[in-house]
Amino acid sequence: MTVPVTVGLNGTPASMAAADWGAREAALRGLPLRLVSAWEWQPFSYAPLAGSEMPEQWSVRVPEETAEELRRRYPGLDVTADRLTGSPPEVLREAAKQSELLALGSTGLGPLAGFLLGSVAMATIAHTERPVVLVRADEEEDAGDDGEGDDGEGGEAGGGDDGEGGEAGGGGDGGASEAGDGAVVLGIDLSSPGDETIRFGFAAAAVRSAPLRVINGWNPPPYFGHGIGDDEGRRAEAIDRAAESMRAVLAPWRERYPAVEVAEEPGIGRPARLLSEAGAGAGLVVVGRRATPRRPGQPRIGHVAHAVLHHCPAPVAVVPSAD
Repeated sequence: MTVPVTVGLNGTPASMAAADWGAREAALRGLPLRLVSAWEWQPFSYAPLAGSEMPEQWSVRVPEETAEELRRRYPGLDVTADRLTGSPPEVLREAAKQSELLALGSTGLGPLAGFLLGSVAMATIAHTERPVVLVRADEEEDAGDDGEGDDGEGGEAGGGDDGEGGEAGGGGDGGASEAGDGAVVLGIDLSSPGDETIRFGFAAAAVRSAPLRVINGWNPPPYFGHGIGDDEGRRAEAIDRAAESMRAVLAPWRERYPAVEVAEEPGIGRPARLLSEAGAGAGLVVVGRRATPRRPGQPRIGHVAHAVLHHCPAPVAVVPSAD
């Protein structure tokens, strides 16, 4: 059975950008595209939207019209549109189970009551077992974000790490960019690399015929840079150790994907900043998250992945990993 690339729609510019991104991704992978809208009855949901259209009517019309437009723009692409009933996060998580990946717009309040895609997207990412890609519309700004507050001091932090002091990765380009434009940027955690995350990054680079930039960031402890004489030497040693570890971790993946051009980029600094900066001009950013939460019943996205989602201009893929 061929699984589709699935896109969650709510009519915002961000979700429309996600639909276009999903169509390009499905075409690249040779997969069908499934558009999903979630309609949930809300108190006073009988109130019309613009004009005389009811929310339930909207939830049927927009996916169908979007599907027709994408069929026109991508001849030969198998596109279906489904209006599902239920809580949007639950509907999207169920749809993701039968998908290669799920694409969502990164922000926006849709015309359906209660469909706040920002919160819906975060809840979906935290609980789904499949990769979720967040796509930002060109005109949308990251207003209200507090910058570096998502990264902890000291240690390393990375894709898949929920806590402080691990290692980290991620990076990609805006919602309107072509799926094949720019490099794929992959963040890895050297203490727990995450095979699923690495596999996704290499496969994404392979289908795009794009280079793969693999980033590991180390955020030094506070006493670095405060007069200790051999700071520069310590930093150089840390970079060398990270580079050696990266080569060892990536060696089997290089053999599996020999056509992918790989650049290993260990760096000093806040991981989320390194990854977001690497995302400028890239085609896709890939970060991981732990599929198994540290505390039962409390799934989390991870502080580095969360920061990259908020600050990176590129589409960001969050891949759950069992590691």
